[in-house]
Amino acid sequence: MSSSSPDIATESPRPAPPPVRALPNGLAAFLVFLSSGAVLVLETVSLRLVGPYVGVTLQVTSSVIGIALAAIAYGAWTGGWLADRRDPRTLIAPVLVLAGIATAVTLPVVRYAGEVLRGGAASAVLLLTALAVFVPAALLAAVTPLVVKLQLADLRRTGQVVGRLSGIGTLGGITATLLTGFVLVAALPSSAIVLAVAALLVVTGVALGAYLPRRGRPGPARTRAALAVLGMAGTGLAILAPNPCDVETAYHCARVEADPDRPSGRRLLLNSAQHSYVDLADPTHLEYAYTQWIGAAADVAAPAGRRLDAVHLGGGGFTMPRYLTATRPGTDNLVFEIDGGLVELDRRELGVRTGPELRAVVGDARVLLGEEATDSRDLVVGDAFGHLVVPWHLATREMAAEINRVLRPGGTYVQNVIDYPPGRFVRSELATVAAAFRHVALVAPPAAIAGERGANFLVVASDAPLPLEALGQRVVALPEPAALLSGDALAAFVGDALVLTDDYAPVDQLLATA
Repeated sequence: MSSSSPDIATESPRPAPPPVRALPNGLAAFLVFLSSGAVLVLETVSLRLVGPYVGVTLQVTSSVIGIALAAIAYGAWTGGWLADRRDPRTLIAPVLVLAGIATAVTLPVVRYAGEVLRGGAASAVLLLTALAVFVPAALLAAVTPLVVKLQLADLRRTGQVVGRLSGIGTLGGITATLLTGFVLVAALPSSAIVLAVAALLVVTGVALGAYLPRRGRPGPARTRAALAVLGMAGTGLAILAPNPCDVETAYHCARVEADPDRPSGRRLLLNSAQHSYVDLADPTHLEYAYTQWIGAAADVAAPAGRRLDAVHLGGGGFTMPRYLTATRPGTDNLVFEIDGGLVELDRRELGVRTGPELRAVVGDARVLLGEEATDSRDLVVGDAFGHLVVPWHLATREMAAEINRVLRPGGTYVQNVIDYPPGRFVRSELATVAAAFRHVALVAPPAAIAGERGANFLVVASDAPLPLEALGQRVVALPEPAALLSGDALAAFVGDALVLTDDYAPVDQLLATA
């Protein structure tokens, strides 16, 4: 009986997939440079997109950076995963087109959502920044691993290829950051920057799709049509989306509104927050309570009508320089305003006329104050804000000492501060100013001092005894009566509050509500 071996079906080996051809080195470098740079342009501009709705604070800046980094991480991860499963040559062009469409759609999404989330809590800040950054940044971050996969034809050069493209991507991000911060933001509105980036990405994606040969049939016509419709819809929505700005300066989304109850009244809004009120016909009219307090402090600082040498840290609508010029003819008002675009807006819309009695110097108030002579000023008015926050470097003990140096003996420093319950920042600022001045007082609404609501607070300081009786009589007689704290009452209010220094000034954290 013979036996035979069973038939063993032998499979013919599968043909190896054709090698994926690398892109030309120049094209690969351009794609990585462009996609990485576009992410950083969007990250920088997104601060300006969300600012009118949630402010420009440390938390907002941190949210934008964190969301952008998360998008880069997830996008790179997903791009690498896709690169191992699909031919990257068929993916890069569609990803660029989708990134362009997502970038264009960012404008209407942020502007419509911003109206709903305006002034919200931390969750609203995170949500709005995610809407501004995440999708386009994630799509752009997927480009680099797709390009890297195509360029890894020779495993002996893996390190060189990855290192070179990684370096080019970093250079793209650096170039975009510097170009946006120093040139684009100063020259173009945010909407124009976003739409230009979107158009560049779409054009690059379309051109790349036409350049790269594809194996097999071309993509369905329905897909290309859908992308075209999405692109047109995104661009149309971006153009029609509500714009909260009349003017975009290098630092602010600015708008001037007429007061319907006062024909000559104008309100200046910066990032949608009311910052100044000006009466074009009556420079002595002070609309807001805190400006009335500043006016009262200036009125009692020296005999009525006597000219003063005053420095204003922050210009806003130039309300106080106009008031001092009207009430004390001959007063020398020197205004330090960091935003040159705001100064130009004030000239056009608010009737500001610079000259011998009103000089506006564009630059950082602390740097410019350091150039002022010792004992050269009678009054320093601190009214500088980044949204609703005093810039931290203007709120430290070292800054207060510099102000004291510039003031003549008997000169007065008044500082406008905004705070909310439990009032940690205003207490710290009072302790900080008291570390540099012998005499300090506080003007504020009684309810705000009691911790019942947020408000403006006015810190008044001098090395000479303050005219407390005269100041107290003035502030209690105002339409919105205020309390004046000094001496033991002020010390009890301040307690053991932190003195802010250049080394440690957590202003944003102190302002956060409990």
